Amino acid sequence: MKGKQLIQMAALLGAAAVGIGAFGAHGLNNLLLETGRTETFETAVRYHFYHTLAIFLIGILAGVKPEWKQLSTAASLMVFGIVIFCGSLYILSLTGITWLGAITPIGGLAFIAGWIYVFIAASKS
Repeated sequence: MKGKQLIQMAALLGAAAVGIGAFGAHGLNNLLLETGRTETFETAVRYHFYHTLAIFLIGILAGVKPEWKQLSTAASLMVFGIVIFCGSLYILSLTGITWLGAITPIGGLAFIAGWIYVFIAASKS
């Protein structure tokens, strides 16, 4: 993906993070309190935001340094991490399906790999 596409992706992911976070705080507050999953949901929203901002910054950096091809892979890994890490925590918080906790680390590994690809991109110049 090019810088502009990454910024657009980050904008959509950011809008989703705000919507999900607001819905959790207002519409799901009682459910999350009853099930004891408020902290889990908040962790998902927090990581969703952190990595959305990272994708946004990667998009800006990709516009400045288009020769850093690994940035696209870094952003893709972070999107995958949001879907798997945050998505599994969102679903776990709402449904109580505990086996989803087993796939959450896959998303965490994708986040780590994404950051490593940023490092690799910056090292190759």
